[in-house]
Amino acid sequence: MIMQNEYVSRAEDVADQVQRKLKHILPTLARLCLISTFFEDGIRMWVQWNEQREYMNMSWGCGQFLATVFVLINLVFQLGGCVMVIVRYRVPIACGVLFFVVILQTLAYSILWDLQFLFRNLALIGALLLVLAESQDKAKSLFAGVPSMDDNRPKNYLQLTGRILLAFMFITLIRFEFSFLQILLDLLGSALMVLVTIGYKTKLSALILVLLLTTLNFYHNAWWNIPDYKPLRDFLKYDFFQTLSVIGGLLMIVYLGPGGVSMDEHKKKW
Repeated sequence: MIMQNEYVSRAEDVADQVQRKLKHILPTLARLCLISTFFEDGIRMWVQWNEQREYMNMSWGCGQFLATVFVLINLVFQLGGCVMVIVRYRVPIACGVLFFVVILQTLAYSILWDLQFLFRNLALIGALLLVLAESQDKAKSLFAGVPSMDDNRPKNYLQLTGRILLAFMFITLIRFEFSFLQILLDLLGSALMVLVTIGYKTKLSALILVLLLTTLNFYHNAWWNIPDYKPLRDFLKYDFFQTLSVIGGLLMIVYLGPGGVSMDEHKKKW
């Protein structure tokens, strides 16, 4: 037991060192990963302009005008929101715009009735909440000399909600295959996601999940190996960039820590 605790402590030290050494590029890397799915989808709206309009018109029978408005909103809002997040310009508004896109697509593509897509969109919202929490952290640092409450409650609750929603992504990655390696991956990933959700050993758990999800993403969603004419390519590309966005959320957790509403924080008071 003592040896086990020693290994965990060493691993936590490594996670802290990674966070300290990469603290200047970690938030930027996290935001780049996070907005990747919105950027890819915005570009797809531009490249497949006619196909997307026809799809919406055929699916909903809404006419060419409304179909065009839908595609235009997705294109402008996603690319505009991405730029605003990256350059840190009015981040709350940018996150609100991207929230709107997620909700719009959830309704337009009937994602509410597909649990896998719904869970992934919830995880995406969780990742956006963490970007919002980071923007509050930046805003707070601008007024460092002004007296304030001991804890930034809105930021803490944003981090808690973000952590909880990120867990939905891993639920969609669980594969019910009776092989030793797959069962091991499912158990390991589930345990790590629970730890991230409750905020225990948070930085270490999130960092291991980043490595695990990155490996699984490149292995299972290698869309670049599929010819352009096969529909599978688009499905894998969608999965790849959505998973990359959740990895961005996890990187944000590594950077920010668990927040005030977590077991790690309460452990300091014990």
